[in-house]
Amino acid sequence: MSGTPFAGGIGPGTSFPAEVQELRLRTRDFIRTTVIPAEPRPGAALNLAVRRELSEAAKAAGVYAPHVAKDFGGQGLAVEHWSPVFQEAGYSPIGPAVLNAMAPDEGNMHMLHLIGTAEQQRKYLAPLAAGEISSCFAMSEPHPGAGSDPDALLTTAIRDGKGWVINGRKRFTSGATFASFAIVMARTAAQEASPAGATMFLVPMESPGVTLGAPIHTMDKYLPGGHPHVDFDDVRVPPSAVLGEPGLGFRYAQVRLGPARLTHCMRWLGLARRALDIALDRTNSREIFGAHISHLGIAQDMIAQSVIDIETSDAIITQCAALLGVDPKAGSALSSVAKVHCSEAVYRVIDRAVQLCGGDGVSDGLPLAQYLNEVRPFRIYDGSTETHKWAIARRAAAARRHAVEAGEPFQGAVRTDRGQR
Repeated sequence: MSGTPFAGGIGPGTSFPAEVQELRLRTRDFIRTTVIPAEPRPGAALNLAVRRELSEAAKAAGVYAPHVAKDFGGQGLAVEHWSPVFQEAGYSPIGPAVLNAMAPDEGNMHMLHLIGTAEQQRKYLAPLAAGEISSCFAMSEPHPGAGSDPDALLTTAIRDGKGWVINGRKRFTSGATFASFAIVMARTAAQEASPAGATMFLVPMESPGVTLGAPIHTMDKYLPGGHPHVDFDDVRVPPSAVLGEPGLGFRYAQVRLGPARLTHCMRWLGLARRALDIALDRTNSREIFGAHISHLGIAQDMIAQSVIDIETSDAIITQCAALLGVDPKAGSALSSVAKVHCSEAVYRVIDRAVQLCGGDGVSDGLPLAQYLNEVRPFRIYDGSTETHKWAIARRAAAARRHAVEAGEPFQGAVRTDRGQR
């Protein structure tokens, strides 16, 4: 089994416990020897029968569902140890799906494990972790509903004495085409001990009133199930369908969204490493103006910038994952920073790889153009770069304001001793 480092650096996982490093290397070997040879042509969807066959092979190789508890058939990695393995999976654009570590299922599994009841875990988590079913997360809505601003949530759930009745329209419901159930975010009124707010519901997609709507054709193609609209018209669910507690949906969403943002970063960083490897192989073998392209200063600058983008992304992912393990609130805040940095950095790395490969880079002779299509939406999905920057700036200003109120020196004071000796 090869332990060759990733291009440009030591690669992920070298400072992790031995068992994590061993799983990383097994995952690396499986992705490169079994998954990559089975990849569809650039832009084509992964055949579901092929995916099932590859997933069974992943189970046999002991690399399936690295983030899932061993009780549910996974490898039992803690959040702070996900990154090196997820990056290895992401080295192939179909790798995360094969290992059952792809959004939205990965985030839904994590949330069900943390806040689901024993019955909900039996009914939904166990078959989801085993790859027997898939899921979706129904949060985003057509304008003027919830999108970048979750407080704009329009979907409602009303108690009717026997359970809940859900009404609303969702869009960009990733994976919904093949999903067996959805986790639906709906607005609920205050009642008894429950506050007004949002509530999460586990809703089987076969429930009366659930309608799969029009597909949304996006530039990314590798996510199974696409991003369609889903309508909920008088959908009745029992009290046991509530995930967590009524009125606390936005709080629980952070349990999912913080790690989910970060696992996107991990997977796409693995693909960025693949893109750089493709570019390095090309620049090491092609000559122009009497020298290998990798010996030319302008190419070296692009390669160096890509290595810097990869290594800084790896570092912030590792720091954020460690923080999520001990302080989920602070880790979720840092995940906004990681998401902005990594989504922009990954795109730059792949874009440079396209440029370094010239005409072949923009053709289907290499997969780089499709990689670019896959990662471009990441700057919008899970909160756009601009929305996260707005939140990051607000948190920074508030933190400094509170520090000054607590007695730290105010750095904006006008000095009166300028020029004095």
